[in-house]
Amino acid sequence: MEKLGIIDLGSNSARLVIVNLFEDGYFMVEDEIKESVRLGQDMDRDGFLKPQRVAETIKTLKMFKRLCEASKVDRIIPVATAAVRHAKNQRSFLDEIQATCGLKVRVLSEEEEATLVYRGVINSMDVPKGIILEIGGGSTKIVYYNRRTVLHYATLGFGAVTLTDLFADDGVSPEEQTAKIEEFFTEQFKKIEWLSEVEPDAQMIGVGGTFRNLYKINRLVRKYPLSIVHNYSFATDDFNSVYEMIRVLDVEKRKRIRGLSPNRADIMPAALAIVKSFLDYLHIDNFLISGCGLREGIMFNQAVPQTEERPLSDVLGYSLSTLAKYYGCDEAHVEHVVKLSIQLFKQLRVLHKFPRVYLKVLKIAASLHDCGKRVRFYNNQQHSRYIILNSPIYGATHREIVLAAFVAGCHTKEDLASSDWAKYKDIVSEDDVEIVRKLGVLLRIAESLDRSGLGMVTGINCDVLGDSVIMKTEVIGDATLEINQALKANTDFKRTFKKNLEIL
Repeated sequence: MEKLGIIDLGSNSARLVIVNLFEDGYFMVEDEIKESVRLGQDMDRDGFLKPQRVAETIKTLKMFKRLCEASKVDRIIPVATAAVRHAKNQRSFLDEIQATCGLKVRVLSEEEEATLVYRGVINSMDVPKGIILEIGGGSTKIVYYNRRTVLHYATLGFGAVTLTDLFADDGVSPEEQTAKIEEFFTEQFKKIEWLSEVEPDAQMIGVGGTFRNLYKINRLVRKYPLSIVHNYSFATDDFNSVYEMIRVLDVEKRKRIRGLSPNRADIMPAALAIVKSFLDYLHIDNFLISGCGLREGIMFNQAVPQTEERPLSDVLGYSLSTLAKYYGCDEAHVEHVVKLSIQLFKQLRVLHKFPRVYLKVLKIAASLHDCGKRVRFYNNQQHSRYIILNSPIYGATHREIVLAAFVAGCHTKEDLASSDWAKYKDIVSEDDVEIVRKLGVLLRIAESLDRSGLGMVTGINCDVLGDSVIMKTEVIGDATLEINQALKANTDFKRTFKKNLEIL
């Protein structure tokens, strides 16, 4: 295992992420720290990084370096973006960092930055056609892709910090300032000719601190139950409500908004004005928020070097394998249970009548059904449910994650407490209870048929005959244990599918 430190030196903030890279091509974040340095502040005057900002940044980088040493980081990758890229005193700034902190910072080009943001998104989201909007402190990136290939990208030299400085005017109300920024950015978008080629079905994806704060605010407003920013679906009407609330307030009142970072309160109106003009310009009704961006792009490149050439072919599969390994699940057992679950789903489709999309839910539940044992064996299905509800499962929607969590939560016995289910009423409905129960029974049978973990049952053939389901097993030895365990699901099977279960 290699421990990697990634330092992202932006125009608004500096962030350190400590990541464990494991030998078989996966990674997990171990620690993260962020400091607001405002490196790009006041640069619009003369193009120079200001001494106070430089001193604050150096102080922060020294602190990051000490944390890396304390955490026994093997290697540090420091990168810088727009503010440093455009600074006239870039060379002296980088030399001072190297002399005082021992860090050789790599300044990313506009193309490199856009590419890393895209890689962070495309390797963590199952969105075949999208347009990414990433708002930084000193620049705004737009990436348009289709079929996992970048078609166009553009970098505008204005971000939340620089726009706030540019449109600062004590005699103008906050509403008028944001209106001016909207108008200004609409003109910038008009200069990007390929934006008119963006197809209506391209999914907008928001990346960066602005969108993460939007999620936090809206989550509190909606009392949204799931604490996962990645793949959060945001309706444009909901965005407009948040925008109208924030844009009329002064800075001190904004700082009191729950979910909004106080360090971002002064620049948030400018950032939201960019989002507003983008949504209006492309007539977007809803967008997704990605919790992954530039830093994750670096992580994927380091852990899976092939992603520098082409994205992951199976985002969900890679994510589930990562989590199963991280939680110490028996990989052979997991693979076998997934295989048997898929067979049951396909062969009993005449009974459950679910479309193929629910096979994805079952796959998530089957892959992580045992992860709760990392907490405690007893009631491990409840721990598995909790872990799934709080894990970064890439390539899955929030609804799929909630359904999979409850399926895994009843894989040893029916355990669908109404109070727990009711917490997620904004994501799932009462009609979904039947889905969870049916998939839960299938998973219970599949898990039982590999009870020893030796792969004794290699396959299943199901026949639906009258009021019974005859399940014929293909075995490579004595599978008495497995069959006996699977038959214990007969009561739940009969109640759920209205059929008797016979296993041969």
